[in-house]
Order: sequence, then structure tokens, then C-alpha cells
Amino acid sequence: MSTTETAIASAEAHSAHNYHPLPVVVASAEGAWMTDVEGRRYLDMLAGYSALNFGHGNRRLIDAAKAQLDRVTLTSRAFHHDRFADFCTQLAQLCGMEMVLPMNTGAEAVETAVKTARKWGYRVKGVPDGMAKIIVAAGNFHGRTTTIVSFSTDHEARADFGPYTPGFEIVPYGDLTALRAAMTENTVAVLLEPIQGEAGVLVPPAGYLPGVRELTRERNVLFIADEIQSGLGRTGKTFACEHEGVVPDMYVLGKALGGGVVPVSAVVSSAAVLGVYHPGEHGSTFGGNPLACAVALEVVAMLRTGEFQQRASELGDHLHRELGLLVGQGAVNAVRGRGLWAGVDVSPVLGTGREISEKLMDRGVLVKDTHGSTIRIAPPLVISKEDLDWGLAQLRDVLSS
Repeated sequence: MSTTETAIASAEAHSAHNYHPLPVVVASAEGAWMTDVEGRRYLDMLAGYSALNFGHGNRRLIDAAKAQLDRVTLTSRAFHHDRFADFCTQLAQLCGMEMVLPMNTGAEAVETAVKTARKWGYRVKGVPDGMAKIIVAAGNFHGRTTTIVSFSTDHEARADFGPYTPGFEIVPYGDLTALRAAMTENTVAVLLEPIQGEAGVLVPPAGYLPGVRELTRERNVLFIADEIQSGLGRTGKTFACEHEGVVPDMYVLGKALGGGVVPVSAVVSSAAVLGVYHPGEHGSTFGGNPLACAVALEVVAMLRTGEFQQRASELGDHLHRELGLLVGQGAVNAVRGRGLWAGVDVSPVLGTGREISEKLMDRGVLVKDTHGSTIRIAPPLVISKEDLDWGLAQLRDVLSS
């Protein structure tokens, strides 16, 4: 057996089979490139579902982490530490908000947003106890906890995990009429991805997000934007909501906030919303730890320059021009997305998304499939135009062969 086969066989024997990775075993990575245990190089066109927006081994982020490792890595929230205030202040400023509640993973941040909306509904809006409703969109992906899968429409993510948490109303994504009809006096929040990632990089119709903002404001309902994948530079703006001039009541952040170094997530909102919490009502041992804050502070500093947003915008325009040329030639049925993020619907006659991904892997390009014959393209924002073009050339060759 090869080194790759041995490593995969060992993983299959000793780990739960809750993932079906491509058969590549990564040993090192730098920038937009990864090297496997056999020494083969691959262009990373997924970037850890946007967790690696700034590339593998980004020197600024690694240096920030190393410097903090020599000082203090964890205090728990039983004590203050000297990176916490700066992290909260600077992230709030980047978001144009007032308060931050830090957690670790994206799912934890979504859970925090759900709890916050309910508590705000009871304490501020005056919804009767136990009656709060949160409206979500079909096709959503917000995480995999029992509460979150309770409002998923993905059978694989949801099946066999009941009983499910009540209090959620599911409406079609992009449908303002359905959203308006679902609202009642007990609705406390609308939770949406500004672009649905797992669903295939679905961009809502123009005017949808401003319509959601207007409707939620009119009905005294919180608008929660899950920008875990779409935020922090991916779409060519700091937040995907900015493309439509929308500011939600709450951002849910994760993935890229940790720079691909440590898991960092956060809920960011106003003092009127996050101010509903009192000591002991919510928390996390690792949330807002010194190491996480040190790395995330560097992420915020990098985003403040606008360099990465501009790069994602310019390279994203190029990406979508090139992908658009493939549509209508029998190989690609549709391309969606924004910035350096695209969902490509490959004609099913050419194979499943998994099969296309495996063929690209054989050519040294790593992407990920979703929902049948759709593949997702989301390279690190640091990718060069030359490398991006090379990756797209491999895609064209796979589709033409």
C-alpha cells in the first residue's frame, strides 16, 4: 500500500465515518498550495470553506499566533486577559456595531444568535414566554447541532437526530412574500445567509436583502446575517450584505475570523441586543481566549486595509467571466456566486460533482461537490491570477474530456 492508502485505511478504521473526504492526505501547505504525503502538490480551490481566506500559513497570522503562544493561551472567562478588550473593540468597529460575544465554532455562534434573539424577544419585545419564533430559509446551512438541524431542510443532515427543537418557521429562500406571510407578533428574528453556501452558492434575487431589512425593521424583528462563509472578504466586500447596502441587526461570524489557525467565532450586534445577557446566562471556556484573540486581531487589521476585499472583487470578476464562458456549451448548466466564490452546476451527463472533483484532484486541483452535480470554487484570497487561470484550465480540460 502507498503512504496515502495506509493513512486513509487507518483513518477509516479508527474514526467515525461522518465525512467522505477526497482521497488525498495533506502534509503541508503554503498560500494557495497544498502538498500531500507523497510529495504531490495541489491547488487549493476550496480554502476550508472560507476558513482559509488568507491562505495557508499566512506569515502575519502565524507570527501573531507564535508570539501569543509564548505569553498565555487560555485563562477561561473566569479572568480578564490583555487581548480581549482590543479584540472586542476592533471587531465591533469593523462591523459597525457595539458589542461582541465571542465563541469558537460557527455552530456555537449560530446557537448563540438563536439564544440571543429569543432572550431579546422575551425581555425587550415582550413576546410571551416560550412562544418566540425564528424564521429561516429552506436550503440553509447554519451548522450541525441538534437545534440547528431542527430547522434544516437537508435530509442527510437532519434524519435520525430527532426529537427536534421547536420554534422555527422555514420559508423559501429569496421569497419576500412568503417571509411576510410567516411573520407574527411572536416572531423575534429572521436568520439568513446573505449567500447560501452549502446549497450551491445561491445568491438571492436583487432587492431581497433590502426587503428583508425593511420588513424586519417595520415589524420589530431582528435581522440576523449568518456571514460565517460569506463574510470577511470572500465576496469582494467585508460582508456580503454590503453588496445591497444592508446592515443587519446582528452578524454571525466564524471560519476566516480564525485565519485558518485557530477556531474563532463571534456574534456582533448592538448594546440593545447583546446587552440582554447577565453573568452566568451564556458562555464558553475557550470563547475569546488569548490565542484566538491575538490571531483574530491580526485578521481584523488585515481586513481594515481593504486589500483582500479588493483582490477578491477583481479576481472574482475574472473568475466569473471565465466560468460564464462554459455555460451553454453542454458541460455547465449554470454558474452562481459573488467575488472569489462560485457554484458550478455541471451537466449530470458528465458525472456527479464527486466524480468531477476526483478528476480535478488527479490534475492537481482540489474542490468540493455539493448537491449532486454542483461543485464549489472558493480559493484563498491570496491566490495569484496565474494560479487561478491554471486551475480553471484544468476544469475546462476535465469538462471537455
